Amino acid sequence: MVITNSPSVDAAVGNASSSTPGTVGNAAGMMVLRKALDTQAAGAAALISALPQPPALATEGHLGRNINAYA
Repeated sequence: MVITNSPSVDAAVGNASSSTPGTVGNAAGMMVLRKALDTQAAGAAALISALPQPPALATEGHLGRNINAYA
């Protein structure tokens, strides 16, 4: 999932950047947005680190030494 093209993220960033700075409501909104983005980043990092590593190429024999055909 590419979050940079997500309509909800675009809308949230647009609202946060176009609002008047300095109000308590805007500061709270920015804190919530940052926390949500940090949570999404942590979740994405956990998913990426949970991916299994592909097996290494064979070191002996005639098959699997030049092309990794693992699918």
